[in-house]
Amino acid sequence: METTLRGVGVSHGVAIGEVRHMGTAVLEPPAKQIPAEEAEREQGRARQAVEAVAADLNARGNLAGGEAQAVLEAQALMAQDPELIADVERRIVVGSSAERAVYDAFASYRALLAGAGEYLAGRVADLDDVRNRIVARLLGVPMPGVPDSDEPYVLIARDLAPADTALLDPSLVLGFVTEEGGPTSHSAILARALGVPAVVALPGAGEITEGTVVAVDGSTGEVFVDPGAEKRAVMEAAAAERRAALSASTGPGATSDGHKVPLLANIGGPADVPAAVEAGAEGVGLFRTEFLFLDDSAEAPSQEKQIVAYRQVLEAFPEGRVVVRVLDAGADKPLAFLTPADEPNPALGVRGLRSLLEHPEVLRTQLTALAKAAEGLPVYLEVMAPMVADRVDAKAFADACRAAGLRAKFGAMVEIPSAALRARSILQEVEFLSLGTNDLAQYTFAADRQVGAVARLQDPWQPALLDLVALSAEGAKAEGKSCGVCGEAAADPLLACVLTGLGVTSLSMGAASIPYVRAALATYTLAQCERAASAARAADTAEDARSAARAVLSGE
Repeated sequence: METTLRGVGVSHGVAIGEVRHMGTAVLEPPAKQIPAEEAEREQGRARQAVEAVAADLNARGNLAGGEAQAVLEAQALMAQDPELIADVERRIVVGSSAERAVYDAFASYRALLAGAGEYLAGRVADLDDVRNRIVARLLGVPMPGVPDSDEPYVLIARDLAPADTALLDPSLVLGFVTEEGGPTSHSAILARALGVPAVVALPGAGEITEGTVVAVDGSTGEVFVDPGAEKRAVMEAAAAERRAALSASTGPGATSDGHKVPLLANIGGPADVPAAVEAGAEGVGLFRTEFLFLDDSAEAPSQEKQIVAYRQVLEAFPEGRVVVRVLDAGADKPLAFLTPADEPNPALGVRGLRSLLEHPEVLRTQLTALAKAAEGLPVYLEVMAPMVADRVDAKAFADACRAAGLRAKFGAMVEIPSAALRARSILQEVEFLSLGTNDLAQYTFAADRQVGAVARLQDPWQPALLDLVALSAEGAKAEGKSCGVCGEAAADPLLACVLTGLGVTSLSMGAASIPYVRAALATYTLAQCERAASAARAADTAEDARSAARAVLSGE
């Protein structure tokens, strides 16, 4: 009998196929005591397993490239954390086996993360995956992960670790569904980059029996269990219609009456450029530069290394717009040479621009490298700072850019509610704003972007979040300056129309989403987008806002 479940749609498209479940997590190792004379051998086993898992994660990152590489390299650093390894070795000395020492040490660290504020609590799933991989290697059992199958399937998991999501084969994995996660979790972002339909935060997903046929709608978040022939036909027809609309939509982003809305790509490094170019991106709206710094967290990359990487990206968009975000370190992206190790709540501490201003040499080197990388190129370079709170922050960043001899537009990211509320003040110091809706939602609603239990508050359709977007866009318009969106909200075709109606001047997203957004914008006039935006802001819930906007645009 057909049943309907509803989660959060995070990656467009329709997938129909049989269910396969993610391999189960490693069982808890037995708490047996080992003789003292075996301690040294067990410590060696633990170190070897840690290094092997770290190497495997780095290798997976190299294969995946782009944003996935940065995520997996961060996981490898988790595995090699000196304090964790020292804790493992202490536990072995007092009688634990290598696998039990790893399990208990990670459990202790896990408890610290879970209690260190919701932002860091979101790293628990990544930590659990690292633990499971190390323990599996020590026990000599298969790694938890994507099941083996010769036939295409829909993958269901409690949550997907980045190491698994990054290497999903789209020819076999038709789509995936998870019980945990949120619309801006690592898995959601990587799913969009892969172009795989995905639904997250779906209660009861794990109870769907292996081999059951499901139909997954990654746009609406609906999952139909045992869909009938009629439902399957309707969904397949809708998917075909969507593919036809995508192929018919080409060229720059614009509404049907010619209002231009540049469609840009979010990238994590040079490896993401080919997909952006192929998707017809009009430039880069968010170049995350963390990938360079996460390669070796012990020290900042040299100016020469940075120049090479930046120039690769800049050369790919001759006469296009490339917006570079300077290093956003701290919170879930700690760097040994930059971020304090003893902050009680790193998400609310020295993160982003705050960290760079405390280490001006790191910021100066990066800005100088960007200036040199752009020399002789016709590209329109724009550089922005993360986590700007007020005009003081904006001025400090603009002054640093000028001191480095950077010939570019200087901008500020709006990720903190104070920046949206005081947009006009900030724009006295910088030339553009870029809304990071992922973090803006997180800080507006005190809802961690990785925690499935608060996923509804991470929904970018929340009317309060739309109000902050509108405030920012109105402030920019009053100052005669631009205000784009580079958060994942821009990847939702319906929401992209609403954002346009709110006054946003450009949209940046994962490359795979650009054709969907281009096709949606081309369907409606600017006036229709504005009416949809007003209707969405008048709602009280995210679901009502989405329904109200859809009703306006469909002419209901």
